[in-house]
Amino acid sequence: MSSQTSSHKPRVAVVFGGRSSEHAISVLTAGAVLRAIDRDKYDVLPIGITTDGRWALTADDPERMAIADRRLPSVAELAESAEGGVVLPVDPTNREVVYAEPGSVPKALGEVDVVFPVLHGPYGEDGTLQGLLELSGVPYVGSGVLASAVGQDKDYMKRVFTSFGLPVGPYEVIRPREWDYDPAAARKKIVDFAAEHGWPLFVKPARAGSSIGITKVDGLGGLDEAIEEARRHDPKILVEALLRGREIECGVLEFADGPRASVPAEIPPVSAHDFYDFDAKYIDSAAGIVPAPLSAEETATVQELAVAAFEAASCEGLVRADFFLQDNGEFVINEINTLPGFTPISMYPRMWQESGVSYPELIDRLLQAALERSTGLR
Repeated sequence: MSSQTSSHKPRVAVVFGGRSSEHAISVLTAGAVLRAIDRDKYDVLPIGITTDGRWALTADDPERMAIADRRLPSVAELAESAEGGVVLPVDPTNREVVYAEPGSVPKALGEVDVVFPVLHGPYGEDGTLQGLLELSGVPYVGSGVLASAVGQDKDYMKRVFTSFGLPVGPYEVIRPREWDYDPAAARKKIVDFAAEHGWPLFVKPARAGSSIGITKVDGLGGLDEAIEEARRHDPKILVEALLRGREIECGVLEFADGPRASVPAEIPPVSAHDFYDFDAKYIDSAAGIVPAPLSAEETATVQELAVAAFEAASCEGLVRADFFLQDNGEFVINEINTLPGFTPISMYPRMWQESGVSYPELIDRLLQAALERSTGLR
């Protein structure tokens, strides 16, 4: 921590945007977070990362970080300069953020006490930014390097869950070299998987989110196209069997005495979409049901599984855990999200709102927990 007086307000750097295909979703989340942070309690420094990786000083203007006429926002539109860059020193003894433009003297922007990363996907949610912040000695909201990496890679996430005895659905992984050097063998691997588990299958990037790059494949005819679509976002792809049942989500939040689960939510079938895809989530604003219409026993089971998944991956701060309640009454965990969306329609804050934790209180609790937690081994 930097030296503080009793009147000092902690300075929060909200870092958003990023290089992944979820860039726009991160901007939406940042707008909601900036709108909710208590400005009487915190000073705020918005820092956007462009799609090419430049750290930009951006306007503190949540109204511009929203979908307008089905058009998604970007950091490039919010940046105060097309060339200027923000630099966070990789030095635990110095937390002063600097802003520089070509041909100009660098300008000190002051020290940062805590970072709220609202980046989704690779180069932000996957442990890379967390590693930078660990090197810098700057506290941050959310999970550390290991849990962030595990939470991003659905292959290893499922392996971790399986090792802890948590129920996962059938899946297959196609690694980059398999498709690059012997696509026929890779295709046969998927066809054999379909022969065992049936069509349709879901083909998705192994390390992406927000339902980007996912295709529901009904047969051999659409398989190659689905693989190429997933590989546009990640050279490593995941193939999953269709699980028939209800989609259930549950939030986990870390308290002083350990992680607790929220009331669960249900994602109902969306008639205009084949599954809960990107457009259903963010463009057409499909509404989840909070709390989910579950029995007391089902609610307790999914809450227990959500906390178990949080602990299995060594998560910190927050997680949204996604499940299928199968037609046979059994829960299967689909995935966790270590930095879930905080947009106004996002399920994580809605679930906690129903659990008695308001949106501003949720933001405050996450920031306070990060300020109290040291960086480094813990």
